[in-house]
Amino acid sequence: MRRLATLLFCLLSLSLFSQDSVNHVFTLGQVVVTPGVGRQINSSVNARQLQEFARNDVSKALNLLPGVNLSAVGPRNEAMVYVRGFDLRQTPLLIDGIPVYIPYDGYVDLARFTTFDLAEVNVSKGYTSVIYGPNALGGAINLVSRRPVKKFELNGAAGWLSGGYRGNINVGSNLGKFYLQAGASKVNRDSFPLPGNYKPVKTEDGGWRNNSYSTDEKYSIKVGYIPGKKSEYALSYIYQHGKKGTPVYAGSDTLNSLYKSPRYWQWPYWDKRSLYFISNTTFGDAEYLKTRFYYDKFKNQLNSYDDVHYTTISKPYAFKSIYDDYTVGGIVEYGKGLWQSKDVVKTTVQWKQDVHREHNEGEPVRTMSDNTYTVGIENELKLPHRFVLLTGLSFNRRASIKAQDYNSATRQVSNFPGNDNNAFNIQGGLEYHPDDNNLISLSVARKTRFATTKDRYSYRLGTAIPNPDLHAEYAVNYDLGYKGRIGAQWMVEASLFYSNIGNTILSVSNVRYDSVRHVWQSQLQNTGRSEYLGGEVGVEYRIAEAWKTGVNYTYIKRNNLSNPALHFTDVPGHKFFGYLQYQLRDRLSVQANTEYDSQRYSTTYGAAAGSFMLLNTRAALKVLSFLSLEAGINNITDRNYSLVEGYPEPGRNYFVNLVYQL
Repeated sequence: MRRLATLLFCLLSLSLFSQDSVNHVFTLGQVVVTPGVGRQINSSVNARQLQEFARNDVSKALNLLPGVNLSAVGPRNEAMVYVRGFDLRQTPLLIDGIPVYIPYDGYVDLARFTTFDLAEVNVSKGYTSVIYGPNALGGAINLVSRRPVKKFELNGAAGWLSGGYRGNINVGSNLGKFYLQAGASKVNRDSFPLPGNYKPVKTEDGGWRNNSYSTDEKYSIKVGYIPGKKSEYALSYIYQHGKKGTPVYAGSDTLNSLYKSPRYWQWPYWDKRSLYFISNTTFGDAEYLKTRFYYDKFKNQLNSYDDVHYTTISKPYAFKSIYDDYTVGGIVEYGKGLWQSKDVVKTTVQWKQDVHREHNEGEPVRTMSDNTYTVGIENELKLPHRFVLLTGLSFNRRASIKAQDYNSATRQVSNFPGNDNNAFNIQGGLEYHPDDNNLISLSVARKTRFATTKDRYSYRLGTAIPNPDLHAEYAVNYDLGYKGRIGAQWMVEASLFYSNIGNTILSVSNVRYDSVRHVWQSQLQNTGRSEYLGGEVGVEYRIAEAWKTGVNYTYIKRNNLSNPALHFTDVPGHKFFGYLQYQLRDRLSVQANTEYDSQRYSTTYGAAAGSFMLLNTRAALKVLSFLSLEAGINNITDRNYSLVEGYPEPGRNYFVNLVYQL
């Protein structure tokens, strides 16, 4: 019965992303909407590009952009990205302007977020609007959903991929004052293939990667009302259900604790539910009030098994860990144009409450919760000679509500001491617009990031001492950028950047000796100083009517000023991406792309994942006016590579999809 339901789902899910993706952007979900002068230099990927490059999840989509590096948390089988060297705790993820993360550690597994119902993916770097809220130390990532433009729209896809299948459907209707957008998708993979030249080890026998299964289902619905030309109101609901295995460490680093003590982990559920209301009310031509109210619930379970058979949980290191978290909050933004909109002032007031509840099976539930407040103001002043001056200021406060501790020996729950932390952000930028197609910008921004619940309270399996009084990290970011069109064929995006980072939260060794376990314990403290510097450039060139090509390159160097002997991890110094595409009207499309990443460290003491180059291709053929067939190959050369030492990535793999659009 289950297989029949899956087959029916796939047959109903035939489709193609809209070729006019820009018209389907849910503008209420954009954080910064400023046409003409005052545009900020952001990087973005639209729905058509997501399809052309076969990027089914958000992590792969973000990897198309300059300044963004794809990484992974191998021991947890989580997809991660770094924006100019900053991780997801420092570069928050938002969906339609709503913050999305795990309240405990501030991270989120980007592989669990599919792209089938997205209109665009935006990345703000350098000068990042205070409207994005707290913790945007290195920028912000915003996923913008779709909005229908026709009375009836239907699109989706069904297909096969190596080790699994996928299916998705989007249905929309725009009736003028009212619109409805709904979507459903499922991606299932039993495992992924390892490269043919992979050499088996004790924990991995090659062929298909052991315990690499995953399933992701997503259902969304949005109802909108447009009473006037510029005012709009929308209510959205998203449900995600996921499950996955974590492949066992298969590396050769004898200093890695997982080399001798492998983890046998599986996640029977990784579920999120999000309900949010967004409104934009305009008063005349130069004044508006925008609100976002949201409730985001996250539940998951991690099973740690005794051995590779994944059947028993009885040894001391085995457990069942259960999270039951939620975040509730609101964002109010007010904007007004002065002096015939030559001076635009925006203010924001934001509040959110994060609640983390966890326990291992057989233990009492512990609760940890925080309130976070933000008050911000920014100004956009149009100066003579096509200059624009940008300024921003915000005050953030994080205050603990409850933080419970658990003593496994006495089985007693107690309270950590209360704590709070304040942080100021200030930034300024100058833009010059030689014409309507080109922009040069220079900006300086002091940004902050609060310590997470895990930073402050985790014992890290008995090896660390909690530190509830951690203060916010800060970074001073400098950015010089250009974005524009040169002639009819060239589009260019380029930046030079430098970040000086202080108060960094780092682990300090040998803080206290545990006389019971006879080990020295570490503690996270605000002791770190570092600097990130580099440059990025992206170029697209229209060779002829049917041909276009594009490349982007990112260079980044991260220096640990506090302790140069310890390496920063997970970010390569060099990343190159390029593609060549042929498009015969709307009938045939053929594209090939390549990516090169230099070596990156996987541990602070020097274990590394080597450099690699990947080749991928995709072709699509329209067989009927509403029906197309697409197919592709990823990692054509079957390269044996890793993003994290000891966790090999997929070898050569294939996909075939039947796509449809009305």
